[in-house]
Amino acid sequence: MKFVLLESRGGNYMVVASNVAYLRVGENGQTLVGMVGSQPLLVTGTPESVAQKLLEG
Repeated sequence: MKFVLLESRGGNYMVVASNVAYLRVGENGQTLVGMVGSQPLLVTGTPESVAQKLLEG
């Protein structure tokens, strides 16, 4: 299992990279991260920058 740190304006998340289902543009320059079996998370950054973190993590 590979955990990746994703920053949010309300707090940070450690997510399992393989549980990410989709990335979508959110509000105010943020990204919605769809998680398998869960509600989406709103994190800082563009979908491209979040994808890069998931790939590097």
